[in-house]
Amino acid sequence: MAISTKLELRQGQQLVMTPQLQQAIRLLQYSNLELSQFIETELERNPLLEIEESSVEPVSPAEQEPAEAPAAGESGDSGESEDWLDLEKPAASDATDSFDTEFENVYPDAAPAEMAADLAGNQWSDVKHRGSSFDDDDGNLEAFATADISLRDHLAEQMTMVISDPAERLIANYLIDTVDEGGYLHADLEDITDKLAAPPGMVERVLSVLQSFDPPGVCARTLAECLELQLKDQNRYDPQIAALLDNLSLVASHNLSGLRKAVGVNADELAEMIAEIKQLNPKPGLKFGSVQMQPVVPDIMVRPGSDGSWIIELNSDTLPRVLVNRIYYAKVSKTARNEKDKGYLLECLQTANWLVKSLDQRARTILRVAEEIVRQQDAFFTHGVQYLRPMNLKTVADAISMHESTVSRVTSNKYIATPRGILELKYFFTSAIAAANSDAEAHSSEAVRHRIKQLIDAEPPEAILSDDMIVEKLKGDGVDIARRTVAKYREAMRIPSSVQRRRDKRLLERTGRHA
Repeated sequence: MAISTKLELRQGQQLVMTPQLQQAIRLLQYSNLELSQFIETELERNPLLEIEESSVEPVSPAEQEPAEAPAAGESGDSGESEDWLDLEKPAASDATDSFDTEFENVYPDAAPAEMAADLAGNQWSDVKHRGSSFDDDDGNLEAFATADISLRDHLAEQMTMVISDPAERLIANYLIDTVDEGGYLHADLEDITDKLAAPPGMVERVLSVLQSFDPPGVCARTLAECLELQLKDQNRYDPQIAALLDNLSLVASHNLSGLRKAVGVNADELAEMIAEIKQLNPKPGLKFGSVQMQPVVPDIMVRPGSDGSWIIELNSDTLPRVLVNRIYYAKVSKTARNEKDKGYLLECLQTANWLVKSLDQRARTILRVAEEIVRQQDAFFTHGVQYLRPMNLKTVADAISMHESTVSRVTSNKYIATPRGILELKYFFTSAIAAANSDAEAHSSEAVRHRIKQLIDAEPPEAILSDDMIVEKLKGDGVDIARRTVAKYREAMRIPSSVQRRRDKRLLERTGRHA
């Protein structure tokens, strides 16, 4: 076999990951605070960038100067443990020719005709756009390993493993956001039920699950409830301890004689009980330290329109105006003495223009994704949490002609202010499964779980539903599901078997009659 050399000419296309392209990708997933910090750094590095500090009303891009673009910015408490027996309350061309990757490769929807779209607020848009795909950036492993986990993150991590129903997850996140640094829940359950239009009893059920999380005593509403949860976790809760917790005011006032009468024990037993509750932690959340909590500033605002539709707009408070000082560039470039100085000024101008354009398209992309989410979840905003629709990244990405990774970055660390509260965009995404009948509409796995839980919650003690009976009822609803799948979903929601539920409900009935 003869070996020979020859010349071949091949043509191919390749997307080059320039620093500017990587920057535009990162901007998509920055939160308001991260973006504000990034802009401050760029202002220090680039003499051609400046920011308009005065607050302005949101304007359309057609009304803006070419060198203006929206950016973002935003600006928690710590508590100390005290003697809890005191019963205190718990508290232009030359600037772009040198880039080897065009801006449209990052934001393919940046067509000039679309630059006149309303940036700060509009109704539904029928304009279709092309999509783009990005790979995830490598995270800072060292910073991740040394970061202190907050109480909220600790609770949210447990919640994702325990609660699978999308409606209950939304409620759980809502409740977790109201937990203070000490671990106490500051929320009126009736107000939350009304605001989210949740089914009766659902908020209470979710709270009971949260109160079983680590650390013991978390999500309590009062000191007595916090101590009760810790005693139950230690299997030390009995009628005498319950009576003592009902009379904590007597403990604080050192009225031991009145306390003995109220609890029904002698002096030695009372001393042991008081010593036992003193070993408990009155503020369990403080074990996670005084991590500074940043207030949530929504990126998007949703409000009902006069015609019954929803109006979506970007939060003007998080949109400072970043400008390119072209006058300063023209003045300084005339005084440049050598090619090195001219090259530096040109690089600063290129970077400034790129940043401004990236910020502009970042805001547009966030708005488009938010519009589609609100459109698909219209029933939730109108009727409440029980109408939360199954939805995944692909559903939104296909609807607005973007790539799933783009939608994923847009919904990361972004919040939306709605009539039902401030929610993270990712809360609206739940998985879906195909229907058994190809002609029927696909069912969501989360919706099936929610339906199973509804059936079990509504069962009377004398007619407990077995897994087979649940399968039959679901088939009546048009859901073809296997019994083992029902069992898997039930176990994932930590719902006991029909035998155990029958025992528990009978015991609860007897206890209620005795009380």
